[in-house]
Amino acid sequence: MRLHLLLLLALCGAGTTAAELSYSLRGNWSICNGNGSLELPGAVPGCVHSALFQQGLIQDSYYRFNDLNYRWVSLDNWTYSKEFKIPFEISKWQKVNLILEGVDTVSKILFNEVTIGETDNMFNRYSFDITNVVRDVNSIELRFQSAVLYAAQQSKAHTRYQVPPDCPPLVQKGECHVNFVRKEQCSFSWDWGPSFPTQGIWKDVRIEAYNICHLNYFTFSPIYDKSAQEWNLEIESTFDVVSSKPVGGQVIVAIPKLQTQQTYSIELQPGKRIVELFVNISKNITVETWWPHGHGNQTGYNMTVLFELDGGLNIEKSAKVYFRTVELIEEPIKGSPGLSFYFKINGFPIFLKGSNWIPADSFQDRVTSELLRLLLQSVVDANMNTLRVWGGGIYEQDEFYELCDELGIMVWQDFMFACALYPTDQGFLDSVTAEVAYQIKRLKSHPSIIIWSGNNENEEALMMNWYHISFTDRPIYIKDYVTLYVKNIRELVLAGDKSRPFITSSPTNGAETVAEGWVSQNPNSNYFGDVHFYDYISDCWNWKVFPKARFASEYGYQSWPSFSTLEKVSSTEDWSFNSKFSLHRQHHEGGNKQMLYQAGLHFKLPQSTDPLRTFKDTIYLTQVMQAQCVKTETEFYRRSSSEIVDQQGHTMGALYWQLNDIWQAPSWASLADHELLSPTNYHFLSSPKEAVGLCKAQITAIISQQGDIFVFDLETSAVAPFVWLDVGSIPGRFSDNGFLMTEKTRTILFYPWEPTSKNELEQSFHVTSLTDIY
Repeated sequence: MRLHLLLLLALCGAGTTAAELSYSLRGNWSICNGNGSLELPGAVPGCVHSALFQQGLIQDSYYRFNDLNYRWVSLDNWTYSKEFKIPFEISKWQKVNLILEGVDTVSKILFNEVTIGETDNMFNRYSFDITNVVRDVNSIELRFQSAVLYAAQQSKAHTRYQVPPDCPPLVQKGECHVNFVRKEQCSFSWDWGPSFPTQGIWKDVRIEAYNICHLNYFTFSPIYDKSAQEWNLEIESTFDVVSSKPVGGQVIVAIPKLQTQQTYSIELQPGKRIVELFVNISKNITVETWWPHGHGNQTGYNMTVLFELDGGLNIEKSAKVYFRTVELIEEPIKGSPGLSFYFKINGFPIFLKGSNWIPADSFQDRVTSELLRLLLQSVVDANMNTLRVWGGGIYEQDEFYELCDELGIMVWQDFMFACALYPTDQGFLDSVTAEVAYQIKRLKSHPSIIIWSGNNENEEALMMNWYHISFTDRPIYIKDYVTLYVKNIRELVLAGDKSRPFITSSPTNGAETVAEGWVSQNPNSNYFGDVHFYDYISDCWNWKVFPKARFASEYGYQSWPSFSTLEKVSSTEDWSFNSKFSLHRQHHEGGNKQMLYQAGLHFKLPQSTDPLRTFKDTIYLTQVMQAQCVKTETEFYRRSSSEIVDQQGHTMGALYWQLNDIWQAPSWASLADHELLSPTNYHFLSSPKEAVGLCKAQITAIISQQGDIFVFDLETSAVAPFVWLDVGSIPGRFSDNGFLMTEKTRTILFYPWEPTSKNELEQSFHVTSLTDIY
């Protein structure tokens, strides 16, 4: 067995044991289904679907109709188990805990056949005291209950009134009652994603043993004092003191590059204790602030916090500290009713330009550090500065936020509630309270996070009556809404994080929503807050159809992913726009027809007699349509930032829906095929379908290599609109794509995400332009 033994703290003194030891239980576990008929090895962190696939017991879950074929996996009750030997002497430790950083989702935990606790929240961190049950050789079991069945039970037990929606629309092929379980909401299906309600241990699990005291949490917030014009740092540390006597000592906080070192005396009483430190940064020291991408540097400072405690116990934490301020400005605008809605970073108004982020995969164990870096680097390369972490997914892993800090990507952070009403019984609220408090502590130190938002679209769902609630019953649901997002989540944010603003929902009217009692009669108003806007019928080339709102936090259009992407999860019989497969993958009601309608407004639809050619051309055309629509709408919002027309405007943010895909299917994503559409600006004098004189362009490419980058020297025989470069399944990013080629030659760079060769690129390369269809 590979031992994962980490010596965390300094020795207490000569000839004594360490003050804390941590033993990881990552690695191989055993997994079995409910009736014991299926047993297999599985990795932790991981999930049952991944284990089954790795053992060859199921195909790729994304292949064809496997989201339906493998529904049985989510409906079974699986057990994770492991036997292990503790590599240190247990009797020498006063306290031993089992730490579970992430359990997905509902489980009973047995340690040496003794029930030590239960879990019901994918987003919480769990700690269980196992001091009295741990031995040298141990067994651990997590007996999972199907999240689908659990959600149904919880819904059935809520007999006082219905909490809608019961089920997703039939077109989504999903599971019901997801609002009754604290789990990734889109895992039960969404209008762009499949239903894979996973089970498993999705984050780290370990044993922690300690004497005297243990540092449970460590977090901090830089605070700027405007009146004194100086920076301060608030540091909060939570201890578990197991000594029977008070533990005294001192804390030394050092930030060398800011010439800051301050010492504090502390005394920790037995039990759970919180130490709060206030560090002042001298006015005489120049503090370089953190700026969003495109506005300045992302300067950070290395900090160490050393706790020197009685008995020679030293606890040291290291962190990178970033200094920045953020303000949400809601104030009257001359010539327009309502209020502004924009952000100041370090006192400077900034237009938020970017997209919405969804989980990068249905199976989180497949989301690697490399994938996150590549996706986030693509955001910066496309000149974006903001991502909204959408409330139907997950609170992302630590590395996501660390990369956003490093790259200068601002994060609009939703809490994980979306497109539903939610129960407010005490058990549910207790679980949410633990979740929110933990996530605030975990994330508040990141300068990239500029706002907390209570939910996605739930204020609008309630007040626009998505679920056909009778007028007489509405006060019940408004009361529940205020209880959950205002009296609980908002209060936790105000108590735990004073460094960034909070809004109850998105979209919302902000201050106006507060004035109306926390729910607004029209949460999508153009005069307040943010809006979500979707219109698939109006001509997207006509900028007059778009709302001149204060902030557009969602908007977009569907397209199909490239054929090279679909080819990997389909068979030849699936390759037509009206095939069973194509209809199955479309989770948005009427989506395929809407795409063709919008494309047909300005483009001739494919008419080839070859069905495969027609399918490929149709896919390509939906992508061109999407790119043009999003481009037109985004430019409209950007122009509206500096003007008031007919009392509307001063738009200070545009976040299109959505950046990334979760599987190979039609969606609103711009990154699928690992390529980002970022065309150069141009203007058409007429719709392309009315253009005269377009000749079929013969486009050739000579590929050469310069280090890790490949150079594509293109040459065309005629003007070629919407040139699309495709290298099949080779992951990477072109410097430009979907462009208008008016000159005879053009050079494009390709940045591969994995090692590849010139020969592989030449074999996979394919180029398409609008003239191939016309």
